[in-house]
Amino acid sequence: MAAIFGPGGFLEKSMIGGYEHRPGQLQMAEAVHDAFENHHHAILEAGTGTGKTLAYLLPAICSGRRVVISTATKSLQEQLYQKDVPFLQRHFAPQLKVAVMKGRSNFLCLAKMHAMADQPVLRGMEEVDAFRQIKDWARLTETGDRAELTFLPDDSELWTRIDARRDTCTGQKCPEFQQCFLTAMHQRAKDADLIIVNHHLFFADLALKKDDFGSILPEYSAVVFDEAHEMEDVASDYFGQQISNFRFEELARDADHAMRLTHQGTPTLLRRTQRIRERSRSFFDAFPPRDGRFSFSRHEREAFLEQNREAYDALVNSLKGMETEFAALTQKPEELLRVARRSFEIRQELAFLFESNEKNYVYWFERRNKGVFLAATPIDVSQILRERLFEAFDTIILTSATLTVGGRFEFIRQRLGLDHVKESGLPPEFHYEEQALLYLPQKMPDVRDPGFAPKAADEIVELLELSQGRAFCLFTSYAQMNDLFERVRDRLDFPLLLQGTAPRSVLLERFKNTANAVLFATSSFWQGVDVPGDQLSCVIVDRLPFAVPSDPIVAARVRALQEDGRNPFAEFQVPQAVLALKQGFGRLIRSKTDRGVLALLDTRIQRMPYGKIFLESLPRYHRTHDLAEVGRFLAAASPAHRRKAFKEAG
Repeated sequence: MAAIFGPGGFLEKSMIGGYEHRPGQLQMAEAVHDAFENHHHAILEAGTGTGKTLAYLLPAICSGRRVVISTATKSLQEQLYQKDVPFLQRHFAPQLKVAVMKGRSNFLCLAKMHAMADQPVLRGMEEVDAFRQIKDWARLTETGDRAELTFLPDDSELWTRIDARRDTCTGQKCPEFQQCFLTAMHQRAKDADLIIVNHHLFFADLALKKDDFGSILPEYSAVVFDEAHEMEDVASDYFGQQISNFRFEELARDADHAMRLTHQGTPTLLRRTQRIRERSRSFFDAFPPRDGRFSFSRHEREAFLEQNREAYDALVNSLKGMETEFAALTQKPEELLRVARRSFEIRQELAFLFESNEKNYVYWFERRNKGVFLAATPIDVSQILRERLFEAFDTIILTSATLTVGGRFEFIRQRLGLDHVKESGLPPEFHYEEQALLYLPQKMPDVRDPGFAPKAADEIVELLELSQGRAFCLFTSYAQMNDLFERVRDRLDFPLLLQGTAPRSVLLERFKNTANAVLFATSSFWQGVDVPGDQLSCVIVDRLPFAVPSDPIVAARVRALQEDGRNPFAEFQVPQAVLALKQGFGRLIRSKTDRGVLALLDTRIQRMPYGKIFLESLPRYHRTHDLAEVGRFLAAASPAHRRKAFKEAG
């Protein structure tokens, strides 16, 4: 590894003028190489600027093993495949075979596209134009991945009718099977040395293996998890159960489509699917109308069923009725059999969610916009991951910029069931004490005090005036975000962007391309967002990001720790908030030339005993309580000041 990452090594020679030796990168590469060579697990906290991608990719290639790289997001998958892999193939491993695997809904279904071309089901000129462009693209694309369709909006309803979801796939019986983009993806994966997936696909595959339903990924011998701090949440989703009103709507829609396709759409059958729609709406309308996530304990489920038994039974019977009608058909096309199997699976899931009482699950429901979701989530996934992942494979690498609390890995290890592992916290690549100033105001009311919001608004206005916009204002809830936005919007002349007014990707692009912009946002902007340079010079966090204690999953995990005689606040709630704050503050310093101010308006970090843990877990920022010092720091960091200093220097 020293010959590759060390001074004068392979990387420096390959990236003439664009590479400098980083001790942390070499240290990480050696730790990953050691894990592959000696077949053990490793957990590595590597801050921004370490160059961790190459530090795990090169040892993975050198291992000669088939390695799965699992990332938190599809965008990081794209970055690995389009930027890092070509570099490695060009300079290091020309024979390297790499495959990107994503969920089925990311790919075009040729059979659906051809069927749609023969039927007048397009809605409006916009859809007609989009469909024409998709058909043209389908003749040229090698992957069929919708990420290539830059003109298609994230929430395209057209795409949901032509994607390759498993629910409507007929597999090898499909006339397009040999040309299918999913068939090609799986073939590339079988031949690959490296397989790049995201956490969602990885844990979907692991959950399938658990239930002996086959698998999505081909055989592999080692895994690297990038952004490993997200593993618990994603694993919890896939080892649980969830159903929603959308599932019933999609089932009815796909049943209608399958009947049209197979010419089985008799009035009787079409009435069956319409009945599913009507009874689904009636059933889900019985849930309380307020948005939010709520507990759905055994007692609450029994009470709900007692009050809404007729609607529940009618919904179940509407599914059974469709299944019976399909079973009675003389001709039983595969498309209809698949719909019937889905209907049966949905009934099983519905029964589990209402009638089971598994001790390790927390039951809850959520109303979000037009959706109602019912779920059962594992309270503790550590035992599942211990058995299914860490004991089943001999080499698992976990890395992220945010894995330690107070310099220790204990929290993440306990949450994930990681017992035997080599740990390493890598030295930071940035000079945080010079590049970042942490502002902690002293005269703020407690966050629970009614006077907090008006005083927070004053602080935000003053900070944004000093930074000339160019800031993220990050909040722990939509209610707080909207409240503070309304309080400051008429007091500022900068372009203000508000989460929820446009898709996340659109807001981020607007922020990057709008001078002096300010973005007000919640949790989805706390991580995975990269805005290097002067465009982002200030990150303001309103309060310590403790999870909402009334959230059913949080409450269940707290209760489980209490019942085990442990301290949930110290062992779970504080460490979780520490990692979230590290993620939020991590938006600011993304390169060695970045400078800026981090502001936390929550005085609990200074007043409460646990505040010390937060401060010990953060990088060594220079700290201040003085707004005047903030002004001087930002003035020295401003683009105008840098241009002047550069001119004076020569």
